[in-house]
Amino acid sequence: MSDIYESAANSLGLFSSPCLTKVELRLTCKGISDRDALSKPDPCIVLNMQSHGQWMEVDRTEVIRSCVNPTYSKVFTLDFYFEEVQRLRFELYDINSSHNGLKEAIFLGSVECTLGQVSHKFVVDLMAAPWLHNEALIKGKNVCVCVQITAEELTGNDDYIELSFSARKLDDKDFFSKSDPFLEIHRLNDDATLQLVYRTETVMNNLNPVWKTFKVSLNSLCSGDHERKLQCTVWDWDSNGKHDYIGEFEATFKEMRGAIDGRQVQWPCINPKYKVKKKNYKNSGIVILNQCKIIKMHSFLDYIMGGCQIQFTVAIDFTASNGDPRNSCSLHYIHPYQPNEYLKALVAVGEICQDYDSFFSAGCFFLDAAIKQTSCPPPPPPPPLLQVSHDFAVNFNEENPECAGIQGVVEAYQACLPKLQLYGPTNIAPIIQKVAKSASQEVHTKEAMQYFILLILTDGVITDMADTREAIVQASHLPMSIIIVGVGNADFSDMQMLDGDDGILRSPKGEPVLRDIVQFVPFRNFKHASPAALAKSVLAEVPNQVVDYYNSKGIKPKVPRCMLSSIITITA
Repeated sequence: MSDIYESAANSLGLFSSPCLTKVELRLTCKGISDRDALSKPDPCIVLNMQSHGQWMEVDRTEVIRSCVNPTYSKVFTLDFYFEEVQRLRFELYDINSSHNGLKEAIFLGSVECTLGQVSHKFVVDLMAAPWLHNEALIKGKNVCVCVQITAEELTGNDDYIELSFSARKLDDKDFFSKSDPFLEIHRLNDDATLQLVYRTETVMNNLNPVWKTFKVSLNSLCSGDHERKLQCTVWDWDSNGKHDYIGEFEATFKEMRGAIDGRQVQWPCINPKYKVKKKNYKNSGIVILNQCKIIKMHSFLDYIMGGCQIQFTVAIDFTASNGDPRNSCSLHYIHPYQPNEYLKALVAVGEICQDYDSFFSAGCFFLDAAIKQTSCPPPPPPPPLLQVSHDFAVNFNEENPECAGIQGVVEAYQACLPKLQLYGPTNIAPIIQKVAKSASQEVHTKEAMQYFILLILTDGVITDMADTREAIVQASHLPMSIIIVGVGNADFSDMQMLDGDDGILRSPKGEPVLRDIVQFVPFRNFKHASPAALAKSVLAEVPNQVVDYYNSKGIKPKVPRCMLSSIITITA
């Protein structure tokens, strides 16, 4: 492994704290009380993990409507470190029926534990009990809910399976309309229990539904056992949560593989009661597997070692709300001994990213400032006097806005402050579009050569929210991630909507993001933590975003350069 990759891996702690294994967690709740007599809760569980003293959201389950005993199909995948105490907090929310985010949700309660407590038994006796069921009580105001946590170690097979199901001539369970069918796939465990693997969306008013294509890991589907039984059940959705049973069938992944070459695989959907009672009963419909595709999952380091470079761009907010840089109260004030929050965030994130580019240089731009007229302006000439720029190069060189390393960015930032008049408003759509333009050129190469990260440092709420949402939705189709760090003590609640963690971000026209590419973090949450804590928080999602993009495009990593040289030596 070359020095650059070793340095990057050490920066992220990949070697210093080796991962013992990966663990999948599945959740089931029992006994969620009704909010009132007329409605049942719409529960969702948010998983948080403690890092450097801060609770950070890892992921969240889907929302199950009108349900007091939900079984979630969402799987949480965590790295398990034997030598670390990994603290978890499960938060239960009742989600507003018109909004999937947490802003209007009702907090019902939480429970804290460690990953070791959840999974210690299977670590000790892995062969005897690969699936463990641990129960804990979520306690809150007037609520006490039992949550069952099922832990399973991931096998070495990281492949994913892409499946596409449809059905025809399903039984009609509704009087005044047609059935609203959805499909559930359960895996039969070694202890004869059934584990929910996946639940499709509901197709309304349709006896011949075509469900959306979905991906599931081979480990989750059948634990790598191609002949493990899968129980598949079709239900008719009802708004009160009491879904009507249509029928079921048994399958195996071995049978599903028959759809790999384009052939359809079919199963009759059987209702056992009808089979006994009805003399001429044949089935309650036919379920069809139209496509089965095995997707080889590559890791982040596979792409990095294959030559993929991280192109890092920084955008710094120079709006007037930051205060006069000459004033010690300004967020841009340059203290002789203590870096300001902008510099702290820039260095913490930039020092990690620079390890992933062999010839690291970062484009650096200021947002929403006016350039003062000077007697000897640096070439090329800056914009006219007091012309506000939303994305002008910090080094005043539009032809080559890149700075040599993070130290070069820091020097350019400090040098430009006396030449700027802080202005406004806070518009970030232009810089997103600028980086997206570069990322769009990478798409045409159809190779994993460059992935773009845009770090935006801002002190307040953005004023071009509609344009920003549109820019992010378009950028989600590109090899690009956006990190936003909120500096200062402003109210950043509106910024949370840009982070796809809180529901699905949509453009003003209603188009959803293709991928969740935005991570927002207020710097004040890490004011007293180490720089590594901030970097870990804002960069935690980037490796998965890189992998998700290239895997979705079917782009494989190139052969690592160190491996390629060995191959050349042998064949020569």
